[in-house]
Amino acid sequence: MNRLIAYLRDNLIIDFQGDLTLEMVRDFLRDDDSRESRQLLAKLVEERGVNDMLIAIADCLIDDIRAKLSDDLLREQLRAYAES
Repeated sequence: MNRLIAYLRDNLIIDFQGDLTLEMVRDFLRDDDSRESRQLLAKLVEERGVNDMLIAIADCLIDDIRAKLSDDLLREQLRAYAES
């Protein structure tokens, strides 16, 4: 079981479900006039979309998620799956 848990943790992938578009981001940020909002929108316009942003965010989050995803939690989820 320990080897399976290690494999699952090492091969975890983060993906964002949905069809986020530049237009949707514009709509989400419409009422936000903060510097960070303007800076993000400018970068997304320059990159002509949100794909690079989503990949970068997923890459940055994966290490934190792996660190917080304990062996016990994975074991519990595997046990729940086996019992379902």
